[in-house]
Amino acid sequence: MLQLIDHPNGIRELNLAHAPVNALGPELLRALREQIALAISDGIQGLVLSGRPGLFTAGLDVPALLPLQRPALRQAMDDFFGIFAALAVSPIPVVAAITGHSPAGGAVISIFCDYRIMATGDYRIGLNEVQVGLVAPECVQNALRRLVGPYRAERLLVAGSMITGAEAHACGMVDELRPVEGVVPAAVEWLQQLARLPRHAVLATRRIARAELVAPFTAGFDLDAFLDEWFNPDTQTALHALVARLKK
Repeated sequence: MLQLIDHPNGIRELNLAHAPVNALGPELLRALREQIALAISDGIQGLVLSGRPGLFTAGLDVPALLPLQRPALRQAMDDFFGIFAALAVSPIPVVAAITGHSPAGGAVISIFCDYRIMATGDYRIGLNEVQVGLVAPECVQNALRRLVGPYRAERLLVAGSMITGAEAHACGMVDELRPVEGVVPAAVEWLQQLARLPRHAVLATRRIARAELVAPFTAGFDLDAFLDEWFNPDTQTALHALVARLKK
């Protein structure tokens, strides 16, 4: 479900390996949150989050989450948004190795990382939550605005756009494009280059530069408001329609 791969110079890769599409269900969400925290406590120098060739993650596992009652869903969503918070406040740098398609939750995970490297080819990335009746909360919208600017973020979010890697690179949503087999090595190399710089200066500068990303979590995240949106009748209709399409 989640493979740990240690690279030289204190770099750890957390590889999503949950067949068939790395969907983020309750177990994978909990595992990913726990392993991010463990890497920090283990003294790891940098993290890489990766998927399989052709797919980073398909986002939330809606078929697994939809039947859950509010208490169980609350736990899963606490882990989901807890991952974003953990990445935002992480004292070590994290690179998203976007090895292919990355809709919704996968795109959100990537925008909380320090750096994003995406595979070249016919792969798409985007925060397409509105297409299934969900509202991206302020902490997510803030993270996207930080990368692409307010107007571009508005257009992408309101339309739920899924854009190509080239378009994502052009607007700043990803930092590099590499052939799929080179995405993880490039992510490791980026972290290793960073590690060659004076560490205190890098981490202190990074902490100041990322203050805007952290601010919504410091202010407090209203998880119940998100759950209210999830159980909104219109949202439930859209989510059930999505599951029906997936079954076909």
